[in-house]
Amino acid sequence: MRTRPGYISLYETGELFGRIAALNSISKACALCPRRCAVDRTSGEKGVCGTGFLPIVSSAHPHFGEEPPLTGFRGSGTIFLTHCNLRCIFCQNSEISRPSKVDEPREVSIDELSSIMLSLQRRGCHNINFVSPTHQVPQIVEALPKAIENGLDLPLIYNTGGYDDVDTIRLLEGIFDIYMPDMKYAESTVGLKLSGVADYAEANRSAVKEMHRQVGDLVTDESGIAVKGLLVRHLVLPEGLAGSYETMRFIADEISPCTYVNIMDQYRPCFRAFEEKQVSRRITGDEYRGALDAARRAGLKRMEGAS
Repeated sequence: MRTRPGYISLYETGELFGRIAALNSISKACALCPRRCAVDRTSGEKGVCGTGFLPIVSSAHPHFGEEPPLTGFRGSGTIFLTHCNLRCIFCQNSEISRPSKVDEPREVSIDELSSIMLSLQRRGCHNINFVSPTHQVPQIVEALPKAIENGLDLPLIYNTGGYDDVDTIRLLEGIFDIYMPDMKYAESTVGLKLSGVADYAEANRSAVKEMHRQVGDLVTDESGIAVKGLLVRHLVLPEGLAGSYETMRFIADEISPCTYVNIMDQYRPCFRAFEEKQVSRRITGDEYRGALDAARRAGLKRMEGAS
């Protein structure tokens, strides 16, 4: 039996419309993410993220490359949103996060975004998975009422690079059923060097703690499909730059030792990575095994990764 997503109750009580108003208000002098660019997104101005008033969708389809509790046997209904509030020099999706003027996808209307969600549901997907939603949450939430009125009842996933503002995340309580943040770096000096933000670690940890407060540890149904909770991704970087042990210790001590953590080994030099010697190579087997061992030593009990 399908679990009823919280956003339907928020719609029925009218609270969802209050959240839409609050998020649009923040967008007038944009403080949706920790960059706090202060541009008026509602009038079409664009901050560092490159997105103005309307959502920009790169692609949408059932995706089978996510974690097993998300993809199941019918796929995760993934909506790849264009642009990003980070500037990672090793970005593996730079054609989406930093599209050229020639190739940039078109803006879509709020109604079109609603229709995209419903189309993925009709195709049998287990959830609606928003990739890089941080800078487009007002548009996502504004698209929900029409989608709900037309039958949307799938869990929503907030699939983020992890540079999120805790005040914005608080406004999303009850809207997103599953939070899937990256925890990229344990030290913000590395975040500045590799992703162009000076406070990544501090902002990331505050946001992830709030996400867990809202949804708790990952819960799956009788078929092993995620219905609610937190799933953390950690990409192992060369030279220990991701700070894997410190990150795993933080998760175990400050969030929950039962946090579902995907320790990823797929780092490869992409985009502008060759400009920085430390990230201009793939990780070694020893570096990856060291990250897995760090998670075990920290006491984490739900890890995904190569053995």
